[in-house]
Amino acid sequence: MPITVLSKVSETRMHLSARRQEKPRNVVLVPTMGALHEGHAQLIRQARELAGDEGTVVVSIFVNPTQFGPNEDLDRYPRSLDRDSEVCQDCGADLIFAPGSADMYAPDHSFDARETGLSMGLCGASRSGHFPGVCLVVLKLFNIVHPTHAVFGKKDYQQLAVIRRLVRDLNVPVEIVGGETVREEDGLAMSSRNANLTDAERRDAPGIQEALQAGRARWEKLPDIAPGLLIRLVRSRLEQISSGEIDYLELVDGETLHSVHGVIEKPVVMATAMFFSKARLIDNIEFGPKAQTG
Repeated sequence: MPITVLSKVSETRMHLSARRQEKPRNVVLVPTMGALHEGHAQLIRQARELAGDEGTVVVSIFVNPTQFGPNEDLDRYPRSLDRDSEVCQDCGADLIFAPGSADMYAPDHSFDARETGLSMGLCGASRSGHFPGVCLVVLKLFNIVHPTHAVFGKKDYQQLAVIRRLVRDLNVPVEIVGGETVREEDGLAMSSRNANLTDAERRDAPGIQEALQAGRARWEKLPDIAPGLLIRLVRSRLEQISSGEIDYLELVDGETLHSVHGVIEKPVVMATAMFFSKARLIDNIEFGPKAQTG
């Protein structure tokens, strides 16, 4: 049976209400902006496991304009609903919610959603307005779908942390689940924006993860290394990616996202973003005591 695709908020609510009566188990949401790749597919499969046979998996596909800045790639962001629908069906989703901007935002909408701690650094420092847009659309999706769980990828570690804080601080009854980053064979984190890389940039881009791996390897050999030295080591590797330009590189506490200045005694995240000619790529790596290093 073909997967159900809905675009209207009222239709989606009615459909899910009827489905809950039929299958009153978990409703698991996977928010995406479409242009689905294997990373998204893995999140949908993870959602299917969480939902079980008697639950419902909802994939939202919406290129959210409120999280793009005026000079960012909103117009270039790839849109491929027919192919995305095939991916969703193959991975076991039950419903695609694919609204247009007019379905999600009234012409005179005037509410905002701001997080004032975790979102201030990293991507938030260089993309003003990004996280208010993310928080707003995620809150709207939660209010439309009423999921029991929502799955977000760890590639955007800061986004995952911000959404967890949103759920905690606003008492939203949703369990947030993180999905591991899926990579190409050469280590490049899968991203819809990879399609915007030139051939030369695509050859260079795996160097991002290689540089982060070098940083983790140095810490594993020298656990007492100063964070500043670790940052300089990784930055020097990133600077060798001639086709890219560093937006930021930071070592932060894995929970608070505060910069780490002393000996690394808790799980940390080294996160970076790099500009290429028509794409901005992000990546990160976790390490430190009790951090998963696989």
